[in-house]
Amino acid sequence: MDLSAAVWRKSSLSGDNGGQCVEVASNLPDVVAVRDSKDPEGPKLLFTPAEWRTFVGGVKAGDFDHSS
Repeated sequence: MDLSAAVWRKSSLSGDNGGQCVEVASNLPDVVAVRDSKDPEGPKLLFTPAEWRTFVGGVKAGDFDHSS
């Protein structure tokens, strides 16, 4: 898939210290792309908008929180 028109953004909660961050491009039709900010030329994950909304909803609901 051609991602040359992707506008990548990092979370506002991510610092500029080179930590473990992902970037998301949600400006493309029918796809949300995700990449590692430390390896922008590396592999990308592609999701449908519905899949991405479900994932983000799960994150907000705490579905992926670790329990000690």
